[in-house]
Amino acid sequence: MYDVIIIGGGPAGLTAGLYSSRARMNVLMLEMLAPGGQVLNTDWVENYPGFPEGISGFELVDRMKTQSEKFGLRIENEEALRVKITDDKKIVETNKGTLETKTIILACGATWKKLGLEGEAQLAGKGVSYCATCDGPFYRDQDVAVIGGGDTAVEEAIFLTRFANKIYLVHRRDQLRATKLLQERAMSQEKIEFIWNTIPLKILGQDGVEGIELQNVKTGKIARKAIHGVFIFIGTLPNTGLVKGKVDLDDEGFVITDENTRTSVPGVFAAGDIRSKSWRQISTAVGEGATASFWAEKYIEEGHQS
Repeated sequence: MYDVIIIGGGPAGLTAGLYSSRARMNVLMLEMLAPGGQVLNTDWVENYPGFPEGISGFELVDRMKTQSEKFGLRIENEEALRVKITDDKKIVETNKGTLETKTIILACGATWKKLGLEGEAQLAGKGVSYCATCDGPFYRDQDVAVIGGGDTAVEEAIFLTRFANKIYLVHRRDQLRATKLLQERAMSQEKIEFIWNTIPLKILGQDGVEGIELQNVKTGKIARKAIHGVFIFIGTLPNTGLVKGKVDLDDEGFVITDENTRTSVPGVFAAGDIRSKSWRQISTAVGEGATASFWAEKYIEEGHQS
């Protein structure tokens, strides 16, 4: 039986693995793909402390993985299929077998909703982004498009005014869904141009974004804008199918925890983008991973076995 099973190998999971391994707990990480999570799709990270010149997303998570394994973290390329929680044990069923553990740390992350357009997948990380905070500085004095009309889209459009020359905010309706205060701030920005009643049809470019094809939903008219970046903010999908009905989730499906990352089920913790919270960054995920490891250890020390 393991002390801790971590499901998910992004920054939160790798940090939890590092702390649990250093605490000499018997810990296993399950990651069905390569460790790193969404950071692997980030071309360059400039806002993670300790790297003043920036670092590639791949290298950052590779360093995290190497450091965790240095202290004995065991990482298995397995997909967690089911979780069973009873009074006396927790069971994780994978595509390779059944595992028993005293605690579980959910670090399954979340997936940005995709538009599903031609060019989106091909140009992800090459001009197509889902994080203005991460990638905005790369578009200094360039024209970009922001897709969406909620709080996140408007907040990120405002953030992009620090760098971009022009931000086209594309929304399928004739009014934003964002809070009034954010709308007022966005509309006071000379750099932001609103394109109403419009949907994107195609992202153009070969090695990088060169433009976007748009269609007015009322007139049917199709037009193209020459841009270098497309920021897509139409929501995120939490990877919580594994624990739906087993732990408390918020209205959007994210795992509800207390400030110590404890879920509604004793001995089950959640860290990183899967948590119900207001901000999702690499740095916040790392802190939550460490917190989850600490409280998992405390849970075991107090004599809990389930």
